[in-house]
Amino acid sequence: MAGAFSFCYTAPMRLSTLISALPEIRARPSDADPDITAVTADSRRVTPGALFVALRGDNFDGHRFIPDALTRGAVAVVAEKELKELEGTEGTQSSFSSGFPSVPHLTVPDSRIALGWLSAAWHDFPSRKLVLIGVTGTDGKTTTSSLIHAILLAARLKAGLISTVSAVIGDETLDTGFHVTTPAAPEVQGYLARMAAAGLTHCVLEVTSHGLAQRRVTGCDFDVAVVTNITHEHLDYHKTYENYRAAKALLFSGLSAAAPKSGVEKTGVLNCDDSSYAYLSSVLRVKRIGYGLKSGADVRAQAIHHTPGHMQFRAVGAGFDIPVETTLVGEYNASNCLAAIAATVAALNVAPEAAQRGLATLKGVPGRMERIDMGQPFTAIVDFAHTPNALRRALETARQMLAIPASAQHPERSAAQGSAVEGGRARGRVIAVFGSAGLRDIEKRRLMAETSAALADLTVLTAEDPRTEPLDAILEMMAWGAKSKGGVEGQTFFRVPDRGEAIRLAVRLARPGDVVLACGKGHEQSMCFGTVEYPWDDRTAMRAALADLLGVPGPEMPRLPAVSC
Repeated sequence: MAGAFSFCYTAPMRLSTLISALPEIRARPSDADPDITAVTADSRRVTPGALFVALRGDNFDGHRFIPDALTRGAVAVVAEKELKELEGTEGTQSSFSSGFPSVPHLTVPDSRIALGWLSAAWHDFPSRKLVLIGVTGTDGKTTTSSLIHAILLAARLKAGLISTVSAVIGDETLDTGFHVTTPAAPEVQGYLARMAAAGLTHCVLEVTSHGLAQRRVTGCDFDVAVVTNITHEHLDYHKTYENYRAAKALLFSGLSAAAPKSGVEKTGVLNCDDSSYAYLSSVLRVKRIGYGLKSGADVRAQAIHHTPGHMQFRAVGAGFDIPVETTLVGEYNASNCLAAIAATVAALNVAPEAAQRGLATLKGVPGRMERIDMGQPFTAIVDFAHTPNALRRALETARQMLAIPASAQHPERSAAQGSAVEGGRARGRVIAVFGSAGLRDIEKRRLMAETSAALADLTVLTAEDPRTEPLDAILEMMAWGAKSKGGVEGQTFFRVPDRGEAIRLAVRLARPGDVVLACGKGHEQSMCFGTVEYPWDDRTAMRAALADLLGVPGPEMPRLPAVSC
């Protein structure tokens, strides 16, 4: 089965030592206690002496791969099915009857929970050696995680970061993948173990709903849990908003059962401005800190002021009132900053001055409202917004940018933009380019198109990981959403299946003072057509389109499979 990467421990560990970490074992027919040399849920990565954990998913059953794991040298198996249930399973009978009884076979209620605890035990429970901050939410997780990490570093704490962009361990940055969620349990524990071994004291871990529901962070003893917001997303997987919200809540309900650590009080950091606040408060059994733009929040913002490329406000909480300046823009990023301040200053007693320095130091997060400048007389931005709420916030921020004097946005180009300036203020437009992924939440296709029809002046609908779905069907659903809000095809919105051509069209339509916003891909390095991931980077595509427009040197436009509409 395809699955988790396995970090190998340097010394074997007795099976009995490992399984002592399991909360429940239903059956253990063998008393054998072999040395274990690796823990993995991927039969292809089994090496002699490995413990194989059979997982069940929506589209696979890892129990079918047990014979392959045995052939490759697995010396113990953890599974949800007993041996008698596996005998006679299609394609497995001969292997079980001959080889399976010779190795210990442990039956557990949930293999995913078992994998989490076994991975933690394999690495000697590294999260217990670190102050662990978990960040979840629909939008803003990566940015908030990065802000917390920056504040911890500014406080001269040895802190690591595991996000959906990368894992940062000291001076080393590791790519965490293409279309990623929280890494699998063996990877998470492996990263934490490397941090502990390197002498780090703190770690910030971005936690997705998939990661929580699939128990990828089981075995992680969190100290602080942070939520950004919980809005419409991933209903293809969770089926209902209530299920999605409940998955997020696991991070907070688990705090009270997590291993205690000296000098650290378990704390939940909640967004007072979000509809999730009351629900998460009801599941929280430890200290609660609320942040928000409202006056009643424990950590709140006052006097938010936007300048070209910056945002300023005062962060106020119990015992502190500090001025904050950040290169991040948009009120949603003020909320992200407040979450980071609450998690560090209010929850971990970090000095407020360190928060000031950390927030000022972070110059941006890859693919999050990232400006692309090739000398064009308008603003070009790449953002990861791939949910209705995130798109709305990105477009609202673009609108705020249009209210900034044009001469202040690009002072060196003010003469060239004279025709776009009226009364000292830019009279530009917002042009949005985005798609909606195949085999994912269908409802958001309409919602995102409706959002753009309401907030953008021009919308270009295009491909975004169609996977095995027909792209023209996806675009038709989006076009219907745009039309339902008054959009007129060919005038206020366009369908351009090729994402590179869609970005080219957007920059050709742009006039001086406009904002062109390519959303949905952000930092990601590939796009999926069928079952194949093709190299793709929106930032490269935007630079290529701008270079073509301006007639200046630039990268080539990445190539994607031929699509039609």
